[in-house]
Amino acid sequence: MRISSGSVFDTNVSMLNTQQAALLHTNQQVASGRRMLTPADDPAASANVLQVTQADGTNTQYTTNRNAAKSSIGMSEAVLQSVSTLLQDAKTMAVQAGDGALSPADRKSIGTELHGRLEQLIALANSTDGTGNYLFSGYQGRTVPFVNTAAGVQYMGDDGQRKVQVSSSRQMPTSDSGADIFMRVKSGNGKFVTEASSGNTGSASIGQGLVTNPTLLSGTPYKLAFTGPETFDVTDNQGQIISQGNSYATGEAIKLPGMQITLMGTPEAGDSFTVSPSANESLFKTMSDLITALNTDNPAGEAATSGVLTSRLSKAMSGLDQGLDRVLTVRAALGARLNELDSLQATGEDLGLQYKQTMSTLEDLDFNKAISDLNRQTTSLQAAQKSFKQVAELSMFNYM
Repeated sequence: MRISSGSVFDTNVSMLNTQQAALLHTNQQVASGRRMLTPADDPAASANVLQVTQADGTNTQYTTNRNAAKSSIGMSEAVLQSVSTLLQDAKTMAVQAGDGALSPADRKSIGTELHGRLEQLIALANSTDGTGNYLFSGYQGRTVPFVNTAAGVQYMGDDGQRKVQVSSSRQMPTSDSGADIFMRVKSGNGKFVTEASSGNTGSASIGQGLVTNPTLLSGTPYKLAFTGPETFDVTDNQGQIISQGNSYATGEAIKLPGMQITLMGTPEAGDSFTVSPSANESLFKTMSDLITALNTDNPAGEAATSGVLTSRLSKAMSGLDQGLDRVLTVRAALGARLNELDSLQATGEDLGLQYKQTMSTLEDLDFNKAISDLNRQTTSLQAAQKSFKQVAELSMFNYM
């Protein structure tokens, strides 16, 4: 069988090209540190790498979302911390205003200071997250939530909560409805509220009372109408008399169905006090009513002013207590969200590390094997080149 020179050259050139391509491929693997340069190197592993890369990208996006949620929730918590401090200061000033040694001018001075705190409260309630979105406007992130009008502070947002996807199975609320925090605060002690009639002429004041039996609370409003300094009648909201000629003594407990209240001071005939079920009242109105009480003098005289004022201060302090409790409850919920975000962040970091390790297993090069292959392929190529050189020099003309 004869082998032509052309066949010898073609076969050797093809072999050399194959070996050179293998050597180049190994060189590229060593230079890049990657085992797979193209999907053709390992189709199955390449498909797995694509899936892991997509999962890692999604996890990275969740990390970004968690950071954004943590920033927004942290700002809300910081604002509500300032609100808590403001309400505590307002309570302190209300207690100070109850000092009988203060003159009307002194009380009005405290009222002026409280007016500044009210403006500060409105500003805090209208805080933003740093990107222009209001923290307490519900879904209406670009709408100013609280507007001070002639009718009082009005809420312009809604009851929604903006949410961010922070994991594959968890959407985290990053905002809260301002109505729930600032507008829907139960008046009085949370169950019922007591008030003194503004036309009272005696020095008696009424406290906010306490619940003695919740099952007996029917929601019926009551009115205590004094027929003299030591006697009073009790009527319902329809004017129906429930009891007559009840004896009164300052500091003694007055019992109503499920409730107990106490009056201090001396009432006059015609004075009245009401006990009605608690209703939603905004913190802004609570502070506004307190300011109004400090700026109002009773034309019946100082004693009447003291009795009505003390009653209104008691109501205001109860309202501020209820508001503070509401703010602290929301702060606790925000703290729970921040703790959950920290936990999810730690889980996300562990998951990201696992993805990186999986991709490393699929993609990264075994340098020991690659260097060994490189040396072997280099030696093999050099041997093949020398062999081809020897074969190429074989010719009958060399022996003639």
